[in-house]
Amino acid sequence: MTPPQAGQPLLNPTWLRLAPLMLAVLLGACATAPAPKVADSTPAVATAPVAAAPAVPATPPAAVPAAPPLAVVVPQPQAMVPIAIDPLRPTELLDLGAPGTQTDLWTRVRQGVAIPDLQNERVDKWQQWYASRPDYVQRMTERGGRYLFHIIEEVNRRGLPTELALLPFIESAFNPQAMSTAKASGMRQFIPGTGRDFSLRQNVFRDDRRDVLASTRAALDYLQMLHGMFGDWQLALAAYNWGQGSVQRAITRNQRAGLPTDYDSLRMPDETRNYLPKLQAVENIVANPQAFGMTLPALQNHPYFVSVGLDRDIDLDLAARLAGVPLDEFKQLNPQMNKPVILAAGTPQVLLPYDAANRFMRAVGQHRGNLASWTAWVAPRTVKPAEAARLVGMDEAQLRTVNNIPKGMLVKAGSTLLVARAAHRTDDVTGQIADNATLALAPDMPPLRRISFKAGKKGDSVAAVARRYRVRADQVAQWNGTSAAAHFKPGQTVVVMVANKSKRLAGAQAPAKASAAKRLNKPPATARSRAPAN
Repeated sequence: MTPPQAGQPLLNPTWLRLAPLMLAVLLGACATAPAPKVADSTPAVATAPVAAAPAVPATPPAAVPAAPPLAVVVPQPQAMVPIAIDPLRPTELLDLGAPGTQTDLWTRVRQGVAIPDLQNERVDKWQQWYASRPDYVQRMTERGGRYLFHIIEEVNRRGLPTELALLPFIESAFNPQAMSTAKASGMRQFIPGTGRDFSLRQNVFRDDRRDVLASTRAALDYLQMLHGMFGDWQLALAAYNWGQGSVQRAITRNQRAGLPTDYDSLRMPDETRNYLPKLQAVENIVANPQAFGMTLPALQNHPYFVSVGLDRDIDLDLAARLAGVPLDEFKQLNPQMNKPVILAAGTPQVLLPYDAANRFMRAVGQHRGNLASWTAWVAPRTVKPAEAARLVGMDEAQLRTVNNIPKGMLVKAGSTLLVARAAHRTDDVTGQIADNATLALAPDMPPLRRISFKAGKKGDSVAAVARRYRVRADQVAQWNGTSAAAHFKPGQTVVVMVANKSKRLAGAQAPAKASAAKRLNKPPATARSRAPAN
């Protein structure tokens, strides 16, 4: 049986069951004592009288070469330490702590800090802020516990300072659904453009800025790039928050003025000025929570989730039900989904709690009928939502709701809509649509008619014309190449666009005629008809 390659999800439940046994045999061949039998109840974790490498290994003496990560195993007959397989890299072992210890995730963070400490009033301020909100700190640390093991593993694998694993605490409080006023999204708070720069897809069906694995990869890629640019972690973090261009301009400004160019010496916005102090405050609390009257939740040095491959489209709620996981928990691990369906062509894996993976794979194999009740439909031409609903056999209100189409809008040609999937349809959505689906809307405006007239002897204001024709002043200004606060000169030609053949036109023209008659000192037509005959 060929095992999965590094980086692939756990697609084969048989491999899940056999991998620990295979590793135990491999490790036992290197050890002096035979390995005990592997319990069937832990499909991805084996127990053997050997220890994995420490999370942050000490530097070996010069005369002793460093051991290969999977080749040399030191036997520990007095302690039973678990040997685990990385769920996202099935051919690699996980570092679960030093021999004979019970290392937790907080300890692993403390052991690898490497960025110079800040000590100033802002750090004190934020330490006090967090310490005065123990419930808030408890919520965000418990929420972060789902993701912290994976993030620490990635940080350690790249050889980065472990306090970088704490960044989501200050970015989003580890909320994968967080959205800022600047449209920054996810735990890592990527704005749309930066997300695209780091290959985070954003389309109708998913937003990878919220994806746990993809956003972690992109954030660490970005931080490493910034550190390479500035050669300083404090400046790299400032650039992560403020942008590398802004930091570079601040450095250049200080260089020209003969000033230092370190983090404390640069002029920057308050948000960036507080960014590192916030991180330092969280780091200090993690280092010694008792000093701040806090107790951090216990986070075991063990993966919380595992990746499971998908080869068919599946409804979000059905996937959670088959895994035996509450829907909210499923969404916390797979927050990138924009719609109530997961398209396998665009999202080939989902994350599940460690003990739910086998249950999900068994249930999917036993399920009868379609796994997905939704599919994609591409508009062949620009259509009204009512027409689109008729073409796909859906209720218009439901179509509008599931696709977030407001009233008064048209669906432009080439747009992709989520629509109900017919029971007889078996084809899944293609990769081209799953990766590139967009929805473009346009106002459903009635045909407009151009009206022009001459401004009176005293002229007219743009605002007065707008009121007369029941349109906005900025529209009148745009039609006439002027500003909303401007006045038209006497006799100047004024252009207005009004709805063709509508009550709006009939109602708007009468005041215009009356106003013109008044400016010529003539009674309006309605008054003349009522005047007595001579």
